[in-house]
Order: sequence, then structure tokens, then C-alpha cells
Amino acid sequence: MPSSEVNFKVQDEGRLAELGYTQELRREWSLLHNFGASFSIISVVTGITTLFGYGLNTGGPGVMAIGWIIISMFTLIIGACMAEILSSIPTSGGPYFWAYMLAPQHNAPFFAWITGWFNLLGQIAVTTGIDFGLATLISTTAEVSNGYKATSGKTLGILAVVLLSHVLINLFSVRTLRYMIYTSIVLNTVGIASLAIAVLAKAPTHRPAKFVFSTFYDGTGVDGQEGWSLRASPAYVAAVGVLMSQYTILGFDASAHLCEETRKAVRDAPLGLLSAIAGSSVIGFVLILALLFSIQDFQAVRTSPLPVLKILTDACGEGGGLVLMVLIMLCTSNSRMMFAFARDGGIPHRLHIIDRGFHSPVRTVLFGAGCSFLLALPSLGSTVAFNGTTSIATIGLYLSYGIPIAMGLAYPRNFKRGPFNLGSASKPLAVVACLWIAFITIVFCLPAENPVTSQTLNYTPVALAVVGFFAFGSWFLWARHWFTGRCRHHCRICIRQLDFLGEEMVYRSDTVDSDGHQRLKSNEGANDGFQKSDPDFRKRGESRGGLKKGGDQKISVGREFEVYSAPAREYEEVGEM
Repeated sequence: MPSSEVNFKVQDEGRLAELGYTQELRREWSLLHNFGASFSIISVVTGITTLFGYGLNTGGPGVMAIGWIIISMFTLIIGACMAEILSSIPTSGGPYFWAYMLAPQHNAPFFAWITGWFNLLGQIAVTTGIDFGLATLISTTAEVSNGYKATSGKTLGILAVVLLSHVLINLFSVRTLRYMIYTSIVLNTVGIASLAIAVLAKAPTHRPAKFVFSTFYDGTGVDGQEGWSLRASPAYVAAVGVLMSQYTILGFDASAHLCEETRKAVRDAPLGLLSAIAGSSVIGFVLILALLFSIQDFQAVRTSPLPVLKILTDACGEGGGLVLMVLIMLCTSNSRMMFAFARDGGIPHRLHIIDRGFHSPVRTVLFGAGCSFLLALPSLGSTVAFNGTTSIATIGLYLSYGIPIAMGLAYPRNFKRGPFNLGSASKPLAVVACLWIAFITIVFCLPAENPVTSQTLNYTPVALAVVGFFAFGSWFLWARHWFTGRCRHHCRICIRQLDFLGEEMVYRSDTVDSDGHQRLKSNEGANDGFQKSDPDFRKRGESRGGLKKGGDQKISVGREFEVYSAPAREYEEVGEM
């Protein structure tokens, strides 16, 4: 292993130990893999395809195109604020652990608990939305191609198969999963670009730019009733209509949840998060424009049960359209976040156990798939009730993103920035991010169809109220007595890991590699520990080299205890070479 790689390995595991955790997951992911995970979970083709009809009826092409640009800008701002926090606190817990570290000490467990449960809700809802969207695509495409009769029960059965396939993929070793990430990146870039080119090339006619960027359509009225643009205002329809864009660019916190498996996490995980948002924004915009420019009959597409399939078949014929739909299906990870939340006691503790055979949190994967299936059950009785999962996923996740950003803004003394930071732009961008999250939280709880009945009611506030009632109620009833916001059994383990890292390697401060990193010299056989607070600490002779006496510094490991350690960048070699 090159010395620079060893350097980052020690820094990654040392920083994790300073935060109070041991290295349990294999750290084998690169920047490309970290980017690919978030990029694949965002899956713009899935979000756009499943909500394209919603966008056409709630604002029309103009809101879809311009709204995508606006949403992309605000999402990049939120992502930049999250990347700054991730660089400082690189653990797989992501937002809930960030909230714990950034909140005032006496309220830290409370904010961690609330953030964790909203993040968990969003993770499960977005998994349900993506996989149910894929199941719907399969069901509707089969209905168009061979007369298959789609029902809610059959679609739910397809969902179960899709979830099972994702469970099996998650249980593969990390090495195998990396190659799947490569495949996903290719499908979601080259595949979508090829689809866009094919549709534009084969479409008999193309819509003018004025239609794509300025056409407003209000189809929110049901059964001949007036739409919300007349009952309220066009701005109301436009605000509600951007749900398609905001829901699509979602799930990029996967870069945080996978940072304990990413090498050079303090640098590459934030870059992976931001590049996933930027790449998805560009790819998604290209796909939306290609589809909008290729619409042949707007009313027929708008009223179609699967508008994207209608556009593809109008442009490429039935055979070509079905082939492109299969490509979309091929282009369509909440388990790591739940692993971390379970590790800290937020959900059943047994869910954090890493299976030695799979090197993955198997119970967490199965738990996540089961919860996603349960959340889809309302689709049997009410399609509207299930459609609320898109809003639930959006609000749940963005609330969990916004709480730690707000904590860092309100309590800057607790925010010790890492290698990736926004400098003087940090506070203004955090304010913008928090205001935007508050805005979409309110807007996506509003009804999107008129009149409001039991079948058109937006059930998002109900789901959020249930989760909020449970999260707040459980905190005040029992969780506040035992949930500390971090693992309660990590202290001695992590102190020993810091000790091991210190004994395993020492830095030569006077020598630098060609890549700018300090060289490392193995210190095998040296028994010179430096953890003075370890109860099992044994005094060792100082004549065998190791760290300088007096060179150790007192550092804070979270909020519960302190250890003596030499920071990774300040290790020095003494004694004979």
C-alpha cells in the first residue's frame, strides 16, 4: 500500500475513533464509488418518469423546465452546506449525528433523535417511491405491449420482487457492489444521453422553445372543477408543481451514509455528494428537454397513464418505445443510515450487527425492505394516499438535512470545519438553505388537486404528524432517559483503536512524498502506547522509539469523554531510524 494511502487510512480511522466509533465497515470505496452511490440513488430518470404526468398537469412544461433549474440551484446550496458538515463529521450516521455534534450539549440527544427519525422516514419513503415507480413502469409497459391487465395487487407483487432483488444486491460484498456502481453510472449517464438523442432524432416533429420554456398549464381541477390557478393563483400551482424536480434530486446524503466505507472520507465524501447533485442536475435537465421537445400531442400525453411511454412510442414507434422503456427500467441505500442509527440506539440495537459473511448489516437491509413494502400497502386502497410518499420522502429527508445546517448556523462554536469548507459564504448559504427547506416543507403539504376530497387530499401532513408524534412523544416518555445520541459502549474500544493507530504508524515530519503527503515509517514491535486515559494502559519503556514524551495532546472525543492522543498530522518519529 502506498504511503499516501496509509496516511489517509490512519487519518480516516483515527478521525472516526475521535468521534467515538471503531472501523466496522470495510473502507474500500473511492470518490467515484461514493459519487456513484448518491448519483444512482438520486436516479433522475426514475423520478422524472414517474412524476412526468404530475408535472404536465401541475404547471405544465414551463414550470417543469424553469423549475428544474431553480430547484437545482437551491439543492446545490443545501448540498454545499451538508458537504461542509460531512467533511467535519464523517460518520455513516449522517444528518442525525451531525445534529448531535452541532447542537448545544444539553439538547444534543434530543435533536439527534428527531433528526434521525425524520431521516429514517425519508429514507424508507424514497426507497418505496423509487421501487414502486419501477414496479409501475413494468406493470404499465406490460399492459401496453401485450394486453396484460395491471391491478394494484399485481403492482404490489412486482414491488416485492424488486425489493427482494435490491436486498440481494445489498448483501453482496462491497467489492461486488462497487462494480454495480460502475454499471449504474454508465446507465445513468451514457444510457440517458443515448435515450435523449434517440427520442430527439426519431420524433416526427419538435415543439418550439416557447412551448417548452413558457407554456403554463393548470390541470389541477378534477371532474370539471376549476384548478388552483383560478381558486388561488398560478403561483400556487407553480410552487406545488416543482415537487417533481425536488423529489427527483433527493437521496444525496448517501455519500454521508457511506463515508465510513470511503477512503479519504473528509475530502472525497463531500466531493462525491456535491458532484452527484451537479451531475444529476445536468443529466435530468437534458432528459426533461428531450422529452418536452418531442411531445407530439400534448393532451394525449397529459392524459396518458404513463406519459413518458406515450412520448417514446409516438417518437420511435411501439417497438422502439418499449426498448427505450426497458432502458429506463435498467437505470433505476438506506441500510447504512439505519445501521448507524441502530448502533447509537435509535432503533433496535441488533440491527447494527455486521454479518461476517456478507460484511454488511444484513438485518438492517431486511428491515429497510420490509418497511418500504409496508409503506406501499396503502396503494391497494387509494392511489392518492400512496402518491403522498413522494412528498413524505422529500419533506422527511430535507427536514433531516436542514436541522444540522440550522444547528451549525445557530451554534457556530460547535462547528469545527474540516478540509472542505465554504469560508465566508458558509453562513449566508446556510440561511438560504434553511429558508428553502422551510418553504418546501409547507408547500408540499398543500393539496395539489381541487376540490379536496378523501381521494384528492394530500396525506403528507398526516404521515408527518404520525412520525412527529411518535418521535416527540417517545422522546419525552422514555427515549430521553437512555438515548445519548451516540453508542454507549464505544469508549474503551475506540480508545484502544486510537492507541493501535498510534502504535502502528508514526509520521516523519521532516520528509514529504512527491504527492505532498508525509511519509510513514512502520513502528512494528514498538510497545509505546500513548492513551493515558485507557484503564488497561500499561507503561512501556521509552527507549524503543515511538512518540515523543510530552508530544501527546488532550483532544475531545465527542461530548462524553476525553482521551490523550497525538493528532494524525502531528505524529513524529523519534529514536533511532
